[in-house]
Amino acid sequence: MYKQTIITMLLALVTMAGLAQNPKTVTIKGYSPALKDSTVAECLIDMIRVASDTVQAGRFTMTVPVEELTHSYLFLEGEGCPNYLMTLYLAPDATVSLSGADCFFPTWKVDSPLPEQTTANRITEHIHDALTELLQLDLENVPWERQDSVYMVMMKQQLEVLPSLPIDMAVMDALEDVANYTRNKPEYPYREQLRAVEKDIAAHAPKGFEDKLAYIHSLVYPPHVLQPGEEAVDADFFDMQGNAHHLAEVRGKYVLLDFWSLGCGPCRMAEPEMRWVHGLTQGLLEIVGINLDKPSAWQEDEWSKKLVWQNWSDGKMGKGGVNIQYCDNSAVPYYVLLSPDHHVMWKSAGYAPGMFLGMAAAINGPKQDNSANLSFVVRQVEANDKATSVSFRYYGRNNAWFRIASSSYLTANGKKYKVTGAGGITLDTEIYPNLKATAVNDGIMSTLHFTDFTLTFEPFDTMPATFDYKEGDGEGAFVIRNISIQ
Repeated sequence: MYKQTIITMLLALVTMAGLAQNPKTVTIKGYSPALKDSTVAECLIDMIRVASDTVQAGRFTMTVPVEELTHSYLFLEGEGCPNYLMTLYLAPDATVSLSGADCFFPTWKVDSPLPEQTTANRITEHIHDALTELLQLDLENVPWERQDSVYMVMMKQQLEVLPSLPIDMAVMDALEDVANYTRNKPEYPYREQLRAVEKDIAAHAPKGFEDKLAYIHSLVYPPHVLQPGEEAVDADFFDMQGNAHHLAEVRGKYVLLDFWSLGCGPCRMAEPEMRWVHGLTQGLLEIVGINLDKPSAWQEDEWSKKLVWQNWSDGKMGKGGVNIQYCDNSAVPYYVLLSPDHHVMWKSAGYAPGMFLGMAAAINGPKQDNSANLSFVVRQVEANDKATSVSFRYYGRNNAWFRIASSSYLTANGKKYKVTGAGGITLDTEIYPNLKATAVNDGIMSTLHFTDFTLTFEPFDTMPATFDYKEGDGEGAFVIRNISIQ
């Protein structure tokens, strides 16, 4: 018996070694005569690139490691290719072949032995015309506001086809896409149809989709999302070593919540400026990164390990975790600033160079709400019976201009107070930030500059506790609210 047990164990070890040397993979092949040879094909899983290939003679091939049925994305970066992701379903030992006559790869034919891909293909066929129009608009760099109406049509068409399809991973993912799109659209015209489809799919779904259905339900019937002025909520977090944490640990300081993902380019682009500001505001500001990836990928990532601030996760991977209580949409990066008494001060989706320098200047300066444009900040206020003088600073790249309109004014006591003069700039002219913001001479930090200037306004009739600044009434005008006199 003992000898047999030893032999069994040895055979098991040999088998495990063989499996380690021969990981499970899937092959992705693609061809289009329209693809340029410089085009790069990428496969992403959990928004992390796991394989890539450079197109040659219109063809690319990738071998992707997978252990089970997996949702992935295909992305093609090259001339004529839209900035869009295509869903592919992968499983061990499968071969997935794509082909098309153009560069609009999300509309290509997909040959696959997987039933989930067959479902996805049927969805693509149903939305083909709207999807093609959307890809063309993207290629023409048409603003999202104009693309959105087409996207809504495409989401409506997905709702129409889902009830006729087998309930599998592809249907669940498509339903999640529609629900996520509608989450922050209170006037969405097809909400009742979405609720009916969600209810029907939930009633007939096979076992194994319980967590997915719960998340979709939270999107269809979204909880309240915190807005500026409301008290922050806490949650259970853990760090890269598995230690438990709570936001209560950093109460008493300003707290910048950074919702981010490993595959997010702007998240990485923002890191040098955040690192610089983290040093400038020690004792006043705590940064808490909240990662939205699979915990194992986040914990093993080398770049993630180098972050110098609190680096936490709630383990939900952005699917119904604490992010849904703070973030108005699923965009990353998404930033939320909390006050020392843990109330939401401002929220911002995306990264604009200079925004964190402006945030730090506002924290260190007079009390103010510069969340409408974080790069624009008040540094000092002097008010008397003759005039009100406000010193400003604008942060930005040295090759990107800004302009201050002569129609600028202050508001307080229910009255407007017009600008009467400017120092350091000329009103109504293009101004390029001209002073380096840091001593860094490479990367994005080397491009960050600032300009200081002063505007003089008519005196207040009665000295207010706070006032607002507005750069005229035009669209996109700079606004800073609740500026303290003290």
